Amino acid sequence: MTDVVVTGLGATTPLGGDVASSWEALLAGRSGARPLTEEWAEQLPVRFACTMAVDPATQLDRVHVRRLDRSQQAAIVAAREAWAQAGSPEVDPERLAVVVGTGVGGARTLLAQDDILEERGARKVSPHTVPMLMPNGPAAWVGIELGAQAGVHTTVSACSSGAEGISLALDLIRAGRADVVVAGGTEACVHPLPIAGFAQARAMSTRNDDPQGASRPYDKARDGFVMGEGCALMVLERADYAAARGAVPLATLAGAGITSDAYDIVQPEPSGRIQAR
Repeated sequence: MTDVVVTGLGATTPLGGDVASSWEALLAGRSGARPLTEEWAEQLPVRFACTMAVDPATQLDRVHVRRLDRSQQAAIVAAREAWAQAGSPEVDPERLAVVVGTGVGGARTLLAQDDILEERGARKVSPHTVPMLMPNGPAAWVGIELGAQAGVHTTVSACSSGAEGISLALDLIRAGRADVVVAGGTEACVHPLPIAGFAQARAMSTRNDDPQGASRPYDKARDGFVMGEGCALMVLERADYAAARGAVPLATLAGAGITSDAYDIVQPEPSGRIQAR
Protein backbone atom coordinates (compact mmCIF):
# COMPACT_ATOMS: atom_id res chain seq x y z
CA MET A 1 0.00 0.00 0.00
CA THR A 2 1.27 3.50 -0.89
CA ASP A 3 2.39 5.52 2.14
CA VAL A 4 1.08 9.11 2.25
CA VAL A 5 2.67 11.91 4.29
CA VAL A 6 1.79 15.48 5.26
CA THR A 7 4.45 18.02 4.28
CA GLY A 8 2.68 21.37 4.71
CA LEU A 9 -0.07 22.96 6.79
CA GLY A 10 -2.01 26.17 6.29
CA ALA A 11 -4.89 27.77 8.16
CA THR A 12 -6.80 30.91 8.95
CA THR A 13 -9.12 30.47 11.93
CA PRO A 14 -11.00 32.29 14.69
CA LEU A 15 -7.86 31.85 16.80
CA GLY A 16 -5.28 33.21 14.37
CA GLY A 17 -4.41 34.09 10.79
CA ASP A 18 -2.03 31.16 10.35
CA VAL A 19 -1.19 27.74 11.78
CA ALA A 20 1.31 28.95 14.39
CA SER A 21 -0.94 31.58 15.98
CA SER A 22 -3.98 29.27 15.87
CA TRP A 23 -2.07 26.44 17.54
CA GLU A 24 -0.61 28.74 20.20
CA ALA A 25 -4.06 30.08 21.08
CA LEU A 26 -5.53 26.58 21.13
CA LEU A 27 -2.89 25.32 23.57
CA ALA A 28 -3.51 28.38 25.73
CA GLY A 29 -7.19 27.47 25.95
CA ARG A 30 -8.45 30.62 24.27
CA SER A 31 -11.87 30.73 22.60
CA GLY A 32 -12.46 32.26 19.18
CA ALA A 33 -16.05 33.23 20.01
CA ARG A 34 -16.85 36.94 20.03
CA PRO A 35 -20.00 39.10 20.01
CA LEU A 36 -21.50 40.05 16.65
CA THR A 37 -21.64 43.84 16.65
CA GLU A 38 -23.21 44.24 13.22
CA GLU A 39 -26.64 45.86 13.06
CA TRP A 40 -28.13 42.75 11.42
CA ALA A 41 -27.35 40.68 14.51
CA GLU A 42 -29.30 42.84 16.95
CA GLN A 43 -32.60 40.99 16.60
CA LEU A 44 -31.19 37.46 16.31
CA PRO A 45 -31.60 34.94 19.14
CA VAL A 46 -27.86 34.19 18.84
CA ARG A 47 -25.56 37.23 18.70
CA PHE A 48 -22.06 35.76 18.75
CA ALA A 49 -19.90 33.56 16.53
CA CYS A 50 -16.34 32.41 15.92
CA THR A 51 -15.27 34.76 13.13
CA MET A 52 -11.78 34.66 11.65
CA ALA A 53 -9.20 36.48 13.76
CA VAL A 54 -7.62 37.99 10.64
CA ASP A 55 -9.82 39.12 7.76
CA PRO A 56 -8.53 37.17 4.73
CA ALA A 57 -9.36 40.16 2.53
CA THR A 58 -6.49 42.04 4.21
CA GLN A 59 -4.04 39.36 3.02
CA LEU A 60 -4.98 39.44 -0.65
CA ASP A 61 -4.77 41.99 -3.45
CA ARG A 62 -7.85 43.96 -4.45
CA VAL A 63 -8.48 41.91 -7.59
CA HIS A 64 -8.78 38.70 -5.58
CA VAL A 65 -10.93 40.39 -2.93
CA ARG A 66 -13.39 41.65 -5.53
CA ARG A 67 -13.68 38.30 -7.31
CA LEU A 68 -13.65 35.85 -4.39
CA ASP A 69 -16.26 34.91 -1.84
CA ARG A 70 -15.00 34.99 1.75
CA SER A 71 -14.74 31.18 1.83
CA GLN A 72 -12.56 31.34 -1.28
CA GLN A 73 -10.38 34.09 0.19
CA ALA A 74 -9.74 31.93 3.26
CA ALA A 75 -8.83 28.97 1.04
CA ILE A 76 -6.25 30.97 -0.90
CA VAL A 77 -4.65 32.24 2.33
CA ALA A 78 -4.43 28.73 3.81
CA ALA A 79 -3.20 27.18 0.55
CA ARG A 80 -0.36 29.66 0.23
CA GLU A 81 0.82 28.94 3.76
CA ALA A 82 0.62 25.15 3.34
CA TRP A 83 2.37 25.25 -0.03
CA ALA A 84 5.18 27.42 1.33
CA GLN A 85 5.76 25.11 4.30
CA ALA A 86 5.90 22.14 1.95
CA GLY A 87 8.73 23.92 0.13
CA SER A 88 6.68 24.93 -2.93
CA PRO A 89 7.31 21.54 -4.59
CA GLU A 90 8.11 21.60 -8.30
CA VAL A 91 5.57 18.92 -9.11
CA ASP A 92 4.34 18.11 -12.60
CA PRO A 93 0.99 19.97 -12.85
CA GLU A 94 -0.60 16.81 -14.23
CA ARG A 95 0.37 15.04 -10.97
CA LEU A 96 -1.00 17.74 -8.66
CA ALA A 97 -4.62 17.73 -7.44
CA VAL A 98 -6.77 19.79 -5.06
CA VAL A 99 -9.66 18.75 -2.80
CA VAL A 100 -11.34 21.48 -0.74
CA GLY A 101 -14.51 20.51 1.06
CA THR A 102 -17.23 22.94 2.11
CA GLY A 103 -20.71 22.70 3.55
CA VAL A 104 -22.35 25.58 1.66
CA GLY A 105 -19.62 27.36 -0.32
CA GLY A 106 -20.36 30.94 -1.36
CA ALA A 107 -23.72 31.35 0.34
CA ARG A 108 -22.84 34.85 1.55
CA THR A 109 -22.31 35.92 -2.04
CA LEU A 110 -25.60 34.31 -3.10
CA LEU A 111 -27.54 36.12 -0.39
CA ALA A 112 -25.80 39.47 -0.94
CA GLN A 113 -26.27 39.41 -4.70
CA ASP A 114 -29.92 38.44 -4.30
CA ASP A 115 -30.37 41.55 -2.15
CA ILE A 116 -28.78 43.64 -4.91
CA LEU A 117 -31.03 42.03 -7.52
CA GLU A 118 -34.17 42.78 -5.50
CA GLU A 119 -33.18 46.32 -4.51
CA ARG A 120 -31.25 47.63 -7.52
CA GLY A 121 -32.04 45.39 -10.47
CA ALA A 122 -30.30 42.80 -12.65
CA ARG A 123 -27.77 45.19 -14.17
CA LYS A 124 -26.18 45.78 -10.76
CA VAL A 125 -25.50 42.09 -10.05
CA SER A 126 -21.78 41.25 -10.15
CA PRO A 127 -20.58 39.35 -13.23
CA HIS A 128 -18.47 37.26 -10.83
CA THR A 129 -21.56 36.04 -8.92
CA VAL A 130 -21.72 32.45 -10.15
CA PRO A 131 -17.99 31.60 -9.74
CA MET A 132 -18.16 33.22 -6.29
CA LEU A 133 -21.18 31.27 -5.06
CA MET A 134 -20.54 27.79 -6.43
CA PRO A 135 -19.34 25.31 -3.77
CA ASN A 136 -16.40 24.17 -5.90
CA GLY A 137 -15.16 27.75 -6.15
CA PRO A 138 -12.59 27.45 -3.31
CA ALA A 139 -11.08 24.30 -4.82
CA ALA A 140 -11.10 25.86 -8.29
CA TRP A 141 -9.27 28.97 -7.13
CA VAL A 142 -6.67 26.98 -5.19
CA GLY A 143 -6.20 24.84 -8.29
CA ILE A 144 -5.60 27.95 -10.41
CA GLU A 145 -3.27 29.39 -7.76
CA LEU A 146 -1.07 26.27 -7.76
CA GLY A 147 -1.57 25.17 -11.37
CA ALA A 148 -3.13 21.82 -10.42
CA GLN A 149 -4.15 19.75 -13.45
CA ALA A 150 -4.69 16.26 -11.97
CA GLY A 151 -8.18 17.16 -10.78
CA VAL A 152 -9.90 19.79 -8.66
CA HIS A 153 -12.58 18.33 -6.41
CA THR A 154 -15.08 19.48 -3.79
CA THR A 155 -16.58 17.26 -1.11
CA VAL A 156 -19.89 18.57 0.25
CA SER A 157 -21.08 16.61 3.27
CA ALA A 158 -22.01 19.16 5.95
CA CYS A 159 -19.72 18.99 9.00
CA SER A 160 -17.72 16.13 7.46
CA SER A 161 -16.79 17.98 4.26
CA GLY A 162 -13.17 18.78 5.12
CA ALA A 163 -12.46 15.35 6.61
CA GLU A 164 -13.98 13.68 3.58
CA GLY A 165 -11.80 15.89 1.38
CA ILE A 166 -8.68 14.55 3.07
CA SER A 167 -9.96 11.00 2.62
CA LEU A 168 -10.50 11.62 -1.10
CA ALA A 169 -6.97 13.02 -1.37
CA LEU A 170 -5.62 9.81 0.15
CA ASP A 171 -7.57 7.80 -2.42
CA LEU A 172 -6.28 9.96 -5.31
CA ILE A 173 -2.67 9.33 -4.32
CA ARG A 174 -3.13 5.60 -3.65
CA ALA A 175 -5.00 5.19 -6.94
CA GLY A 176 -2.01 6.67 -8.77
CA ARG A 177 -3.87 9.72 -10.04
CA ALA A 178 -1.64 12.25 -8.24
CA ASP A 179 1.66 12.51 -6.40
CA VAL A 180 0.69 15.62 -4.42
CA VAL A 181 -2.75 16.79 -3.26
CA VAL A 182 -3.70 19.95 -1.37
CA ALA A 183 -6.69 19.03 0.76
CA GLY A 184 -8.89 20.23 3.60
CA GLY A 185 -11.96 22.37 4.11
CA THR A 186 -13.24 25.94 4.15
CA GLU A 187 -16.38 27.68 5.37
CA ALA A 188 -17.36 31.33 5.84
CA CYS A 189 -21.08 31.85 6.26
CA VAL A 190 -21.60 33.84 9.44
CA HIS A 191 -24.81 35.43 8.21
CA PRO A 192 -28.27 36.09 9.74
CA LEU A 193 -30.05 33.44 7.63
CA PRO A 194 -28.05 30.33 8.68
CA ILE A 195 -27.83 31.64 12.25
CA ALA A 196 -31.61 32.09 12.37
CA GLY A 197 -32.17 28.66 10.80
CA PHE A 198 -29.89 26.83 13.22
CA ALA A 199 -31.37 28.78 16.13
CA GLN A 200 -34.89 27.76 15.09
CA ALA A 201 -33.71 24.15 15.09
CA ARG A 202 -32.38 24.75 18.63
CA ALA A 203 -28.95 23.59 17.51
CA MET A 204 -26.96 26.65 18.62
CA SER A 205 -25.82 27.86 22.02
CA THR A 206 -27.68 30.96 23.20
CA ARG A 207 -25.08 32.08 25.77
CA ASN A 208 -25.09 35.65 24.44
CA ASP A 209 -23.78 36.86 27.80
CA ASP A 210 -20.86 34.39 27.75
CA PRO A 211 -19.58 33.77 24.20
CA GLN A 212 -16.19 32.59 25.48
CA GLY A 213 -17.83 29.81 27.49
CA ALA A 214 -20.45 28.81 24.94
CA SER A 215 -18.61 26.08 23.03
CA ARG A 216 -18.59 23.12 25.46
CA PRO A 217 -19.52 20.00 23.46
CA TYR A 218 -18.69 17.45 26.18
CA ASP A 219 -20.17 19.38 29.10
CA LYS A 220 -23.43 18.35 30.76
CA ALA A 221 -24.46 22.01 30.59
CA ARG A 222 -23.92 22.29 26.83
CA ASP A 223 -26.75 24.01 24.97
CA GLY A 224 -25.64 23.86 21.34
CA PHE A 225 -22.78 24.60 18.98
CA VAL A 226 -21.23 27.96 18.02
CA MET A 227 -21.19 29.14 14.40
CA GLY A 228 -17.67 29.51 13.04
CA GLU A 229 -15.68 30.21 9.90
CA GLY A 230 -12.18 29.57 8.61
CA CYS A 231 -10.06 27.27 6.48
CA ALA A 232 -7.44 24.58 7.08
CA LEU A 233 -5.52 22.80 4.31
CA MET A 234 -2.64 20.38 4.13
CA VAL A 235 -0.22 19.20 1.48
CA LEU A 236 -0.32 15.42 1.12
CA GLU A 237 2.32 13.54 -0.86
CA ARG A 238 3.27 10.05 -1.84
CA ALA A 239 5.94 9.26 0.76
CA ASP A 240 8.62 8.21 -1.73
CA TYR A 241 7.98 11.35 -3.80
CA ALA A 242 8.42 13.55 -0.72
CA ALA A 243 11.60 11.70 0.27
CA ALA A 244 13.07 12.06 -3.21
CA ARG A 245 12.77 15.84 -3.05
CA GLY A 246 14.07 16.02 0.53
CA ALA A 247 10.79 17.09 2.17
CA VAL A 248 10.43 16.56 5.92
CA PRO A 249 7.15 14.76 6.78
CA LEU A 250 5.06 16.32 9.54
CA ALA A 251 2.83 13.26 9.85
CA THR A 252 1.73 10.11 8.07
CA LEU A 253 -1.87 9.72 6.93
CA ALA A 254 -2.36 6.07 7.87
CA GLY A 255 -5.86 5.61 6.51
CA ALA A 256 -9.45 6.81 6.40
CA GLY A 257 -12.93 5.36 6.47
CA ILE A 258 -16.31 6.67 5.35
CA THR A 259 -19.73 5.28 6.28
CA SER A 260 -23.25 6.70 6.32
CA ASP A 261 -25.97 6.22 8.91
CA ALA A 262 -28.97 6.21 6.54
CA TYR A 263 -30.94 7.09 9.65
CA ASP A 264 -31.96 10.75 9.90
CA ILE A 265 -31.08 14.05 8.21
CA VAL A 266 -29.62 15.52 11.42
CA GLN A 267 -29.64 12.95 14.25
CA PRO A 268 -26.92 10.28 14.37
CA GLU A 269 -27.90 6.64 14.59
CA PRO A 270 -28.15 6.27 18.40
CA SER A 271 -26.11 3.09 18.93
CA GLY A 272 -23.00 4.50 17.22
CA ARG A 273 -22.56 1.15 15.45
CA ILE A 274 -22.19 2.66 11.97
CA GLN A 275 -19.71 5.32 13.07
CA ALA A 276 -17.67 2.59 14.76
CA ARG A 277 -17.63 0.61 11.53
